Amino acid sequence: MEKYTLIDDLGTEHVFDKVPQRIVSLVPSQTELLVDLGLESKLLGITKFCIHPTHLRKEKVVVGGTKQVDFEKIKSLAPDIVIANKEENTREIVETLRTLCPVWVTDIKCVEDNFKMISDFGQLFHCIPEAETLNAKIRFSLNTFTSFIAEKPFRKVAYFIWKNPYMVAGSANYINALLQLNRFENVFDNQSRYPVVTPEEIRAVKKIDYLLLSSEPYPFKEKDAVEMAAISPSAKVILVDGEMFSWHGSRLLKAFEYFMSLH
Repeated sequence: MEKYTLIDDLGTEHVFDKVPQRIVSLVPSQTELLVDLGLESKLLGITKFCIHPTHLRKEKVVVGGTKQVDFEKIKSLAPDIVIANKEENTREIVETLRTLCPVWVTDIKCVEDNFKMISDFGQLFHCIPEAETLNAKIRFSLNTFTSFIAEKPFRKVAYFIWKNPYMVAGSANYINALLQLNRFENVFDNQSRYPVVTPEEIRAVKKIDYLLLSSEPYPFKEKDAVEMAAISPSAKVILVDGEMFSWHGSRLLKAFEYFMSLH
């Protein structure tokens, strides 16, 4: 086949003389996407956090986490390509793995970035019909949800991802984009990425309608909700499914259904 050239989200140019057949994925949500694009048989290595679909960790080689990987184990798999993400994986991991094979890095900050990633994977792995079908389904669900949410009032929220110290979603990330889609006004979107906030800073916010406690990366539970309610008594505390707000890829299709039930 003829060589083909594609550019990833970091602007890195990749030239392929064949379609990658041996894939290692270091991004749980993108592992799920690869499976949903029909590429499960080509997926050799995954992380310990790649929990969807559930059977994968029993059938694929687990190469570590998202921040620490076993380079020798990945090398032994002789991958044609490694799938990484700017936020999930470290620059050191990416640069080290580039000595083995191409590393395709995504950077997803909004829904449109998600559509582009799926299209990119379609071209990268020559599964364009599957990618187009998936994007069409997501686009339909997005339109349905947009119509549903249009009449809902705006609510001020804080979205918590960690405890000890408390960390929240700020601006310039995928979580914040999905909060906006839900007509949730992030009270901490004047800070970038994932700022640490103190109980005093939470109390200082004049009005918060909802405190959203995510199930990941920190697994907030009911006891945490009780503690949070004491910090901000006027706000309603809600435990939310973190995968729906932070996993990009094909998970977005399920997220719209979840958001409707949440409202």
